[in-house]
Amino acid sequence: MKGAVLGASTVLVVAVIAAVCVVSYKGYGGNADDNDGEMSSSVKSIRSFCQPVDYRETCERALKAAAGNATSPMDLAKAIFKVTSDRIEKAVRESSVLNDLKRDPRTSGALNNCKELLDYAIDDLGATFDRLGGFEMTDFKAAVDDLRTWLSSALTYQETCLDGFEGTATTDAAAKMRKALNTSQELTENILAIVDEFADTLASLNLPSFHRRLLASGGAPSWLTGAKRRLLMHQAAPAASPSGVSPPEFEPDVTVAKDGSGDFKSINAALAKVPTKSATPYVMYVKAGTYREYVSVPRNVTNLVMIGDGATKTVITGSKSFTMNITTKDTATMEVIGNGFLMRGIGVENTAGAENHQAVALRVQSDMSAFYECRFDGYQDTLYTHTSRQYYRDCVVTGTIDFIFGNAQVVLQNCLIQVRKCMDNQQNIVTAQGRKERRSAGGTVLHNCTIEPHPEFEESAGKLKTYLGRPWKEHSRTLYIQSDIGGFVDPKGWLPWLGDFGLSTCYYAEVDNRGEGADTSKRAKWKGVKNITYQHAQEKYTVERFIQGQEWLPKLGVPFIPGLLPQNQTGRIHR
Repeated sequence: MKGAVLGASTVLVVAVIAAVCVVSYKGYGGNADDNDGEMSSSVKSIRSFCQPVDYRETCERALKAAAGNATSPMDLAKAIFKVTSDRIEKAVRESSVLNDLKRDPRTSGALNNCKELLDYAIDDLGATFDRLGGFEMTDFKAAVDDLRTWLSSALTYQETCLDGFEGTATTDAAAKMRKALNTSQELTENILAIVDEFADTLASLNLPSFHRRLLASGGAPSWLTGAKRRLLMHQAAPAASPSGVSPPEFEPDVTVAKDGSGDFKSINAALAKVPTKSATPYVMYVKAGTYREYVSVPRNVTNLVMIGDGATKTVITGSKSFTMNITTKDTATMEVIGNGFLMRGIGVENTAGAENHQAVALRVQSDMSAFYECRFDGYQDTLYTHTSRQYYRDCVVTGTIDFIFGNAQVVLQNCLIQVRKCMDNQQNIVTAQGRKERRSAGGTVLHNCTIEPHPEFEESAGKLKTYLGRPWKEHSRTLYIQSDIGGFVDPKGWLPWLGDFGLSTCYYAEVDNRGEGADTSKRAKWKGVKNITYQHAQEKYTVERFIQGQEWLPKLGVPFIPGLLPQNQTGRIHR
């Protein structure tokens, strides 16, 4: 565990929150409570501080216990961060105690996941200057965007901990963990509420703010020179070598090759030697081959670049599934946790098949991560876009049920989404977005993508139904923008999860799409299915606005469209 959330560098984060709270404090300081001469100044300050949040009683109770006689917004902000972190620490201890008892394998796995995920939540509550690469005092908005991402991720990790108990044989563990996390979830959402409610007001005030330094904005990343630059921008071409790939004209930091021609024969062996907490990119070249291993890029491996010889040539494969009595999270063939990750020209697959239910190919929680010219193949739950800001460009994603799911801020752009053949008693759903809280930054945007049947599904596409998405969590948010939607998609478009769950609170929209399946006249008529304008999508749901891509994608050297394309474009313009 990381211990107390408030380190020296965390003061920068707290300072922003405190500055936001100044507005709350002044804006609500004149209520009737201030006329009560018997009420202490500390209680008045706490009530003012907690006015804009969703869980006011939880906020006031926690601060009265933790903040002592504090009255300043800065001290109260520090206190709410610390008490939230302490509550999560307590839940971690609860999971450790419960795991010492005899449990079924899936419950034990869920408890182990909780310890890991709650550690991530504490990390993101204390997301710091050092972790994300430095700020200059010129742009408040960049800091607010980061805070929203980190706080949303902290909320998602807590919810994922609880999700792990689905399908377990032991109900008491799930109930105890939910009770242990109830207050910390409410407190985390309260902090997010303070940021969300007052960001616009603060932006107009003369307050210190932060701005992330940018690197070069075009072509290859500015951090690459010579040989490494050629590696990223031009993959090696096939030739008459044992691996089917010509020797590279460059020297990456480390080379992986199944045939023994590199530094290591496996990706995991190479990962074990990658420097940790790197402030500069470290390039791993993975030669063509099928790598039968389960790969995890850990939290402390930052700014890792993995380059393959093509998504059908360099392939990482696995076959774990939910039927093996493990949690969905643990089925992933590959997981990417460390921030600043870039992958190009690699395929990741889970071959468990439709009959084995949840079986993740790739799970990602890496903030400011990008995947370019990659391929993710599976059936149910193929691509788990778990948390943080993610970008997918010119990728292929295949699957059946909920095969793009999670609560990341994610944009898939110019991607090919292929629906595979589900079982005869099933129906296909492309997305299952997992935004539980209305203030969370999470959402899935498919921009300029193509949604079509996989070759194996073409004959069955008229018999088995396919939907664009369904609400996994109450505030599920998914947008299809300027995409080519095939006629095999059911005219209703959107499928309920269970009864009327999430139908009025979700946020589903389609903007300027094309193709036989793009007609929205027969779409589901839920309150959560929105009719938004091109202009609204341009202002909120682009690479630039939704994931702040112009601040970090240029340094990765990945092409991107910052805004929307001109309206009413037709044809397959992305290929």
